[in-house]
Amino acid sequence: MSRTGPWVALALALAAAGCGADEGATPATRAPASTLAPDRRDAEELGREIFELVDRAVDYRGSHRGRPAASLRQIGIDSLTPATARYLLSVDREPLVTVKYRKPEGREIMSCRGDSQILEEAALNGGRFTLMCATRSGAQRPILVGPDR
Repeated sequence: MSRTGPWVALALALAAAGCGADEGATPATRAPASTLAPDRRDAEELGREIFELVDRAVDYRGSHRGRPAASLRQIGIDSLTPATARYLLSVDREPLVTVKYRKPEGREIMSCRGDSQILEEAALNGGRFTLMCATRSGAQRPILVGPDR
């Protein structure tokens, strides 16, 4: 057996384990389907970001003796991306994350927000969770995001 034999076998095993990986993907990593309605597509995009930020904020609180982060910077996350502006607020030691589009032209949803309850809701509902979103008209409405089953 050549020296590369075990490495090739390991690479093949890891590649095989990755097959169907999207089935176990978290809501934060799942890409939205292009067949979704524009408002749902916008909410899905914001939802992935919110899910990841809430998860990181809850993790921070857990590793800092229950003390919540005062800002995204404290967690080590930028509050601005090229597409979005992100905000973290701690309400009774619970993180509340809001993500809004920086350039909302052509969007149905302007911003969405979620708290630590979305983590539990996603765990209990196969990855689906509810966000409160602001529409172009300024109305606030809940939108269920995550995989359709």
